[in-house]
Amino acid sequence: MATTKIEWTESTWNPITGCTKISTGCKFCYAEVMARRLKAMGQEKYKNGFELTLHPEVLKEPYIWKKGKMIFVNSMSDLFHKEIPIEYIQRIFNVIKENPQHVFQILTKRAEILRYYDSEGWLEWPHNLWMGVTVENNTVTDRIENLRKTGARVKFLSCEPLLSSLPDMNLRGIDWVIVGGESGRTPRPMKEEWVIGIKEQCQKANVAFYFKQWGGTNKKKAGKILEGKVYNAMPAIIESL
Repeated sequence: MATTKIEWTESTWNPITGCTKISTGCKFCYAEVMARRLKAMGQEKYKNGFELTLHPEVLKEPYIWKKGKMIFVNSMSDLFHKEIPIEYIQRIFNVIKENPQHVFQILTKRAEILRYYDSEGWLEWPHNLWMGVTVENNTVTDRIENLRKTGARVKFLSCEPLLSSLPDMNLRGIDWVIVGGESGRTPRPMKEEWVIGIKEQCQKANVAFYFKQWGGTNKKKAGKILEGKVYNAMPAIIESL
């Protein structure tokens, strides 16, 4: 488990590293940059750089973390990459099930694979697993429907980096929406009206809304104030865990 600067979680756990790009949201992938940096630093876990790599030795780690945490699974990869064996995904789900002291958050852009595995009955959903999909623009909103059809207890959207408006989203069955602008050396712009539009949809649908950041080349300076407020709501269901 590693601490993280990702505001909506507490720690990360990476039984897989590396990925391949599949949509416009992947263009300036932070994980790719970080993996190459860690490889250059001589980190054994990243000797393959950003090539997809399984780390079965990491599967035992959550069993030794006694204090409950919110843990982002595979911050350096995508659990539903087509080259990851379903048996390995099932092993990860079992680790999550056997460590109910934690909340595990999984995020994917490969919602069609997620839905396929679920529809085949290959995924047994632990009570403490939150499943999310990335929705960076209005060309990938079909990911929401694929997520909605799964058996995950808690479902969330990450609209980061937000690259277009997302009007008229169907938020039925969605518990949480995270919004954030792109950061880094060459961030693509995010308009305030896009963020406000999503916030208003969440309010109408009674969905928790979390505004992570404006982004930009200096995301700390840009901050996360929206219309004079900080929005950092979490799913109400967390209270019953």
